[in-house]
Amino acid sequence: MYRRSTGKVIFVSEDLSTIRIKIPLSWKNKNYVNSVFGGSMFSAVDPIPMVQLINLLDDSFVVWDKSAVIKFKRPAKEDLYAEFIFEDEEVIAIRNGVAKENEIEIIKKTILTNKDGNKEFCTVEKTIYIADKNFYKQKRKKAANSVN
Repeated sequence: MYRRSTGKVIFVSEDLSTIRIKIPLSWKNKNYVNSVFGGSMFSAVDPIPMVQLINLLDDSFVVWDKSAVIKFKRPAKEDLYAEFIFEDEEVIAIRNGVAKENEIEIIKKTILTNKDGNKEFCTVEKTIYIADKNFYKQKRKKAANSVN
């Protein structure tokens, strides 16, 4: 499915804390006015932070995308680039937040730029839900029982 976004993963750090993508401008993703189609921008960004975080945390966590906001700043008539970074401190804060609250939400912002990074074309803010897996299972069980 990711291939259809026209995004290409161009770098993945060994520990998965950093991922870079490129969205080459091509006939496959040009819109009516010959700029990169917004759907291609969003779909190239969409799965990365959640999948990245699932792999940075362990199996005792549940991670889900909850919502997203995309803001277009200018037409993109050149290749686009984005970098996804989870710093060690951020992952520790997520673990601590879940340990304290059982479930939290974070907002992860991604900026699509030109190759030099000095021109922004759009931002995508993803709200990601993270929970303790046992807490999440109990919460779902309780919700299912309350429906019956």
